[in-house]
Amino acid sequence: MTTTPSPLRLLWKLFRPHTLTASFVPVLVGTALAWKTTGRLDGPLFGAMLVACVLIQAATNMFNEYFDYVSGLDTAESVGIAGAITQDGVAPRTILSLAISTLTVAGVLGVYICARSSWWLIPIGAVCAAVGYLYAGGPYPISATPFGEIFAGGFMGTGIVLLACFIQQRTLHAGDVLLSIPFAILIGAILTANNIRDLEGDKQNGRRTLVIYLGHTRAVWFLAASLLAANLWTVGLVLARIAPPWTLLSLGSLVPATLAVRLFRSASAPAAMMTGMQRVAQTNTVFGVLFLIGLLLRAA
Repeated sequence: MTTTPSPLRLLWKLFRPHTLTASFVPVLVGTALAWKTTGRLDGPLFGAMLVACVLIQAATNMFNEYFDYVSGLDTAESVGIAGAITQDGVAPRTILSLAISTLTVAGVLGVYICARSSWWLIPIGAVCAAVGYLYAGGPYPISATPFGEIFAGGFMGTGIVLLACFIQQRTLHAGDVLLSIPFAILIGAILTANNIRDLEGDKQNGRRTLVIYLGHTRAVWFLAASLLAANLWTVGLVLARIAPPWTLLSLGSLVPATLAVRLFRSASAPAAMMTGMQRVAQTNTVFGVLFLIGLLLRAA
């Protein structure tokens, strides 16, 4: 008999904590970029932005849980899912309702952010919410196409960094855009790692991800190139004097990145590759935290 977990435990599982690095790291970095430029920090705006982005990421995870079940992609044997439907017996419509509710709360926070910064952010927020839904839902989910990495990296990486930066300083500079690129690459890499793990299942269910077109071996090389590219881009930013030298601390992320690539090269079963995916998420976190420290050391 399936035992339904407590509401808080269920929410924790549905949030998929190991994926949330894709939302909170860009907010921290974008806020630090603005503080480095202006010397000011609006605490309530920062808090609202951080919570809203985490909630949008969580809602996207829930939509993914719901639509993957409805499409037959997720089963009780699937690896890396929250398993609220297939393992805990939660009704699919409950997951869908939670996703919509979570996105609604994020929307309310978005209105507060707009009221404190710029109402021009409303259409941008609407687009972000739509992409969060269409990423997993709709007749042609973005996550099932070769463009998943571009959308994930563009919106969660560059997009969030620039939004977090803009609401603090009310403007953007070319340097802010260039500094956001490594985070777009790394968040795209998280999706690549996820798709490498799910390669066989995705192929059987008719998905057409970039990883499926590349195949396992070339996809792992693509992942390795992406993780390296984020660090090389940072070196280029320092040489061009766009980023302070202290941001080279972020090269420490090459340690978990190397471990991740080795795991994907040697593993073949999805369960074994789950650790590799977690290492890629850790790479984003380590890179972001060390990059952030480098910015703060320069601003101090």
